[in-house]
Amino acid sequence: MKLYIYEHCPFCARARMIFGLKHIPVEQHILLSDDSKSPTNMIGEKMVPILQKDDGSYMPESLDIVDYIDSNYGDKPILTGDRSAKIAKLITQINQYDYRLECPRYIKMNLAEFATQSAIDDFTTSKAQKMGSFADCLAQTETLASFVANLLNELEPLIISPDACNGRLSLDDICLFPVLRNLTCVKNLMFPVKIKSYLQSMSEQSKVNLFFDKAI
Repeated sequence: MKLYIYEHCPFCARARMIFGLKHIPVEQHILLSDDSKSPTNMIGEKMVPILQKDDGSYMPESLDIVDYIDSNYGDKPILTGDRSAKIAKLITQINQYDYRLECPRYIKMNLAEFATQSAIDDFTTSKAQKMGSFADCLAQTETLASFVANLLNELEPLIISPDACNGRLSLDDICLFPVLRNLTCVKNLMFPVKIKSYLQSMSEQSKVNLFFDKAI
């Protein structure tokens, strides 16, 4: 199987996680951010992640990929834990701020999807239409990071175990870890102890890297 991704994409991280958690081999291919031809040829639109199955067919949509792999590979499904409405709400609240913190940093982190200037320019133009200039977003770092830090403090008591946020692996881990993982690219953002332990444990389990070493 092959998985087409961007390294920075939280939805791609979801798909990557299930392969790591279940120890299922997959070839990962990172597309350039401005490559619209490849995904369009596969699924008819510019979207990642895309899974190429063993039969050669393509599957988009991160949670569909997660469900497909969890249901059909390995001894049995592993995402069997309960879900938390409180965690889902906090993910939504963090998403109000995180892209403005992260997107201006992604293009400075030597990620493969931004290996060309045209890919950087395309991403910058596209995101600026939605969130304002990257320079303005960077200038708001302190304020945005403060909002996120408060939400992380609310989240910390909800983390039951570093190995699974609700005590047993669930879709909440698939949705939560990528959001927290991307925040590790913000250099001065402080993570509560339990959340940092969760990040490190989940990264090791899923084989999805964190960005602490690239933080800006």
